[in-house]
Amino acid sequence: MKTKNLLTAAVALLMAGAAQAQTNTWTSYSFIEAQGGVQLTSTNAPMDKLITPTAALSFGHYFTPVVGARLHVNAWQSKSGLASTGQYYKWKYVTPDLDLLVNLTNLFGKGSDHALNVILLGGVGLNYAWDNDELKDLNLPANTMPLAWDKNRLGHNLRAGLRLETNQAKPFGVSLEVNANSLDDRFNSKTNDKDDWMFTAMLGLNFRFGHKKAAPRYVTKTIEVIDTFEVDEPITIKVKEKQPKTKTETKHMKMNEAIFFKIRESDANAASGIDEAIKKVAELMKCSDDAMFTVTGYADKGTGTAKQNKKYAKQRADDVAKKLVEQYGLDAKRLKTDSKGDTVQPFEENDKNRCVIVTGEGTFRITTTEMVEVEVEKQSTKKVQKTKTREVQIQEEIK
Repeated sequence: MKTKNLLTAAVALLMAGAAQAQTNTWTSYSFIEAQGGVQLTSTNAPMDKLITPTAALSFGHYFTPVVGARLHVNAWQSKSGLASTGQYYKWKYVTPDLDLLVNLTNLFGKGSDHALNVILLGGVGLNYAWDNDELKDLNLPANTMPLAWDKNRLGHNLRAGLRLETNQAKPFGVSLEVNANSLDDRFNSKTNDKDDWMFTAMLGLNFRFGHKKAAPRYVTKTIEVIDTFEVDEPITIKVKEKQPKTKTETKHMKMNEAIFFKIRESDANAASGIDEAIKKVAELMKCSDDAMFTVTGYADKGTGTAKQNKKYAKQRADDVAKKLVEQYGLDAKRLKTDSKGDTVQPFEENDKNRCVIVTGEGTFRITTTEMVEVEVEKQSTKKVQKTKTREVQIQEEIK
């Protein structure tokens, strides 16, 4: 029960700090940091002989100005020794951890724009050690260190630490961090039935990005507003405007319309841009009740072989005729198809000869449209100005 009460109090304290942080200029951000320093793995040997270099890289995110988390990877070199013989040995390690970060300065202070922040951290992770050759090279008696490992070693890591960090509202910052890491008992090749301890002290350079602004707070007020506005009153006016007037004439004429295909196209349903061309031809053909039409296919002489071109020309004529009948309802008895292959080139430009030409002669109904000016009555409006008083609610930002 006592532990539960302590956890409840800690959560309440963090939530209070997060709520207070909502009045600040930012609420969250991400960061990446590189660190370098020294580490000490404790054992029964002089401490000044056990210090080795260490480095770390981390990526994290502050969810509020108080609470954050990071993925932290610490690695390089560790050292231990035998005080009785004055012999020392080194090995390599890497420790990835997931850490919780609590900004004590923002938790207990006002605002989040502090020159220096004190941050408490704790985390869990794994420790992987390797390259223990220096210990093996000492050729110690087997009973001296019976649990020394000679292959790679994987164990747990528990961490607690404290860091000092410059203003977190700025994009760049520096930090000083000290950590205590609880590792597997055989990490230093010795055993005493309790975890080994590694202590680190590192300086860091970090880059912060993606700061999100805190949502502003507002108070609602009611005020009276006098609106001046215009309304439209309906009126009828007479205006002159141009309207289309159509007339239809019947005359004897010859038809000659071309439908162009791209290279290697023969399918009128698939060829791009063909639909509009066929539609235009079909509408003109429907204007005659007695004309007979010939759908002739062609191919350009500049590409392909005569055999291929003969095939393409015939397919083009057949597909266009089929579409005119099936899609546009033309009488198949008034159509015949022909194919010239590349033996006839109706156009000087080579590419235009990939085409189908529809020809015919007979009586056509030709409809023309012209614009004439007429006087018409239209409904319009005139503006009338009016006023109205109303109550509105406004939100005013709390500074």
